[in-house]
Amino acid sequence: MKSILLFRKSARAYLLLLSILLAGASCAVVRKNDQAKPTVFLIGDSTVKNGKGKGDGGLWGWGNFLDAHFDTTKVSIENHALGGTSSRTFRTYGHWDKVLARLQPGDYVLMQFGHNDSSPVNDTLRARGTLKNNSDDTEEIENLITKKHEVVHSYGWYLREFIKDTKAKGAIPVVLSPVPRNQWADGRANRNADSYGKWGAEAAAQEGVTFIDLNRIIADRYEREGEAKVRSTYFNTKDHTHTIEAGARVNAEAVAQGIREKKELRLNRYLLKN
Repeated sequence: MKSILLFRKSARAYLLLLSILLAGASCAVVRKNDQAKPTVFLIGDSTVKNGKGKGDGGLWGWGNFLDAHFDTTKVSIENHALGGTSSRTFRTYGHWDKVLARLQPGDYVLMQFGHNDSSPVNDTLRARGTLKNNSDDTEEIENLITKKHEVVHSYGWYLREFIKDTKAKGAIPVVLSPVPRNQWADGRANRNADSYGKWGAEAAAQEGVTFIDLNRIIADRYEREGEAKVRSTYFNTKDHTHTIEAGARVNAEAVAQGIREKKELRLNRYLLKN
């Protein structure tokens, strides 16, 4: 009889200890998940990060100032853009692989390419151009820089590959149209709704992801403020593509506005209130 009672007491003690351990483990998991922050990875060209991202030559990309619009206690911003790259060379030179290896479920990838995609497909300077559309067409070349055979795809195709890779990691891709250059015609700012903006929108729609027409948002603002102010405030006199700090801050604000306009995008939750 005593042995039975001792067995029952031991069993109750074991079950009590097991329940405490399981509860502790559950709390640990909850705490870990609560502490984990999603990361917003930025990929793109020098209009996103110019040079080393330290104001090289007085020029800045908008990626340097995007964190000012987010609650960074809840989300992290990492700028992996690289000047001189196109949607093609960001992949072929391995830059995307480094970002992809770090992606976790729930992270975001904001991609903005296009300024360098209009370069020649094959030359001895950069060989970075892409086919000017969103098709599945290809062009086979013997790359004059790498000395290797390469199959070159369309701008839209490269974006779609970024999107598919991002989705495969459980992260959320967002496509942005390229920011406007400081080029004007009859009081109208530079727009790309019939080129890279169009092809980016088509690629995003094809893959069912969010497209932010960053070019439209910024060009609309430029036209409201006028050519004279834009030229003197957001750019220097030597460069019509890259912004000085004031211009980069305007562009970062436009990115936040574009995110805010997309109600379906859960990234909205981390934006600071206006």
